Formats: sequence, C-alpha cells, structure tokens
Amino acid sequence: MTAHDASRAAASRLREAGVPEPTASAEVLLSELLGARRGDLRFRREPLSREQSKAYEAMISRRLDREPVQRILGYAYFRNLRLSLGEEVLIPRADTESVVEAALERIDLRDGACRVLDLGTGSGAIALAIADERPACEVHASDVSEAALRIARRNAELNLDRSERVAFHRADLVSGLEALAGDVDLLVSNPPYVASAALAGLAPEVRDWDPPLALDGGPDGLDLYRRLLAETACLLKPGAEVVLEVGDGQAKEVLCIGESAGLRRVGARPDLTGTLRAVILEKKGS
Repeated sequence: MTAHDASRAAASRLREAGVPEPTASAEVLLSELLGARRGDLRFRREPLSREQSKAYEAMISRRLDREPVQRILGYAYFRNLRLSLGEEVLIPRADTESVVEAALERIDLRDGACRVLDLGTGSGAIALAIADERPACEVHASDVSEAALRIARRNAELNLDRSERVAFHRADLVSGLEALAGDVDLLVSNPPYVASAALAGLAPEVRDWDPPLALDGGPDGLDLYRRLLAETACLLKPGAEVVLEVGDGQAKEVLCIGESAGLRRVGARPDLTGTLRAVILEKKGS
C-alpha cells in the first residue's frame, strides 16, 4: 500500500469511529513517521515497508483509542519549537499562541528587553517561545512539578542555542521564587481554568490524556486566578504587566479579579477564532 492509500484508509477508519479531524490525524502521523511533508504524501507512490506499515497501524490503533496525535508522536510543534511531551504536561495548543503574541507585544513596548516569569511552565512552551523570539529578555520559568521541569529543561536544551537562557525554578506560585521579589517586569501564565464539574465532559483527548492538575480550576474554574493575582504582586515591579490565558467567557471575570487584587486592567486579546483568550493587567505605580 502506498503512503497516499494508507493515509486514506486510516482516515476512513478514524472517521467511522468518530475520531475528530480524521484526515489530519492520519496524514500527520504518517508524514511524521516517514519524515515527509504532509502535502507530499499524495505524490509518494512507493509502497510502505512492512516495518512502516506495522508502525503506522500501531499509531492508528492508538488514535482510535482517542490518544492525541501529539501523545502518540511524543512531541508537539509550537511556534518555532518542537517540544517533547510527557504525561505530566499539557499539550501546547494554538490558543496559547495568543498569550505569547500578547506577551511579545508588551515586551516590545519595553524595547524588547525585560525580566519575564512564566508561572506553571509545563512543557516550557511559553517561556521557550519568548526566549527564542526575544533573546534580549531574561526569562524565568517555574512549576510545582519537578517532573514537568525536567521536560521543560530538556526542551530548552533541544530548542535554544543556549539552554541557560531560561532559568527554571520549582515553586508553588511565589513559594520558591523569593529571589525574584520585586524584580519581574512581565508575568505570563496559562493556569488551570476548567471548572471541576466540567472535566468529565471534556473531549477524551483532553480528559483522558492531559494531567488533571493542569486542567482543574476549581468549582468555577477561577481558583488559580484568585491565588495567582493575589499572591504574585510581591514579585512585580511597579508598572509590571501580567498576561494570562483564560477559558471561554472568562476574560471579564479574570480582569475583575485582577482589579480586586489592586491591578489595572489593560485589555484582552482574541485567539484566531475571535474568543478573548489573553487578558492583560498592570501593577500600579511608576
């Protein structure tokens, strides 16, 4: 069976099983397996080897079980990065690109150089993207999970010309970050924001494969925002800014939480679908 025929057959099986984006899943898995561009599969007429066919069948079987494509591959692409994954970290998603774009805009207003802190870094997606695209910044990344930090450090080694351009810290919000007190110009985070009762209704690709600690935002999905915005003010310089990813319909509430914590609302940025996805706040002062 040729690559083109194999991907079409796999897509048909995935579609019949109700797997989302069956064609994309089938083609991405095969193109990564073959080291080919996805668009070139239709032009590859040589038959798959027995080993390739066996490996591809194993991949499709996992996808039929609703395992995400990125988990099957063991890595995900995010902006200019290829990030290794583990069960301890979220798969970086396109939504988070809006947060990075908002952060880069704020950095550029500071002439491209400032001290950035990514709280709850997970795979390191946000921190590494900022370090990669704004190399004049001093970037720090923290997580409560040592396992997540190991993955993030590994991703720094794989993606940056000098992995020490990002400093990693094990910390539970401010606990563990005392050395940065009063020195952060820009705080960025993608905290858990799914309401606890909504977890069971998530797509299997998220519910069964992403770490619950990185999803569960408490009864209304906003617990971590309340903690983060109340506790991290001591890390921020006067005039420092905060950029946070938010769930659908949460932007207004998170901005209000920020104002209650003494921050000034700057605005919100939509994602590619037009949903407000990143909120921006500023610590008062000069």
